[in-house]
Amino acid sequence: MNAPEIRTFPRKKSRKWRNWWVKQLHTWHWISAAISLAAMLFFAVTGITLNHAASIPAEPVVTDSSGQLAPTLLATLKAKSNDAPLPAPVAAAVHAAVGLDASGKAGEWSDSEVYVALPRPGGDAWVSIDRASGKISAEVTDRGWISYLNDLHKGRNSGSTWFWFIDVFAVACILFTVTGLFLLQVHARHRPSTWPIVLAGVVLPVVLALVFIH
Repeated sequence: MNAPEIRTFPRKKSRKWRNWWVKQLHTWHWISAAISLAAMLFFAVTGITLNHAASIPAEPVVTDSSGQLAPTLLATLKAKSNDAPLPAPVAAAVHAAVGLDASGKAGEWSDSEVYVALPRPGGDAWVSIDRASGKISAEVTDRGWISYLNDLHKGRNSGSTWFWFIDVFAVACILFTVTGLFLLQVHARHRPSTWPIVLAGVVLPVVLALVFIH
């Protein structure tokens, strides 16, 4: 009499499926780590400098400059008002005279002048044009490279390109942490301290916030 046949296909299939998922987790974990590595280091370092901003000395450097708008361009300022940006030829002339790019920026138009604020990471700038004489006045304030990096960390006055970069970086970090969590689950049975450490990492900031922040 023949012995009954033992089928192991479901178990082999389950193990193959699990191995495939573990391989995918490792792949996406290292890819997201590679993508976010430099930016994660940057945001970690600037997190420290932001946290200690009050104790890091910074001496703003203010630079003034001036120029003159051509009479032919001065006429184009008489028809503008409200928050309209400078006409393109005027913005080009301002850039050539004082080195500031005011194109496309909203202007504050009064009877006597056009004022354009040009905030930037790590400093500020503005340009003003006298609507009667055509005199261009400009000022640039530089608060140093640490202030510049801190403003990039906050996305302050850094433009739409940096805005989208932060979003892409954030998605990469989410992918990195989520795949890392699943990998912890995969290896947790061989490392008994895994979940206590994870729980401590979750509970500690919550306790600190509830007890010490009011």
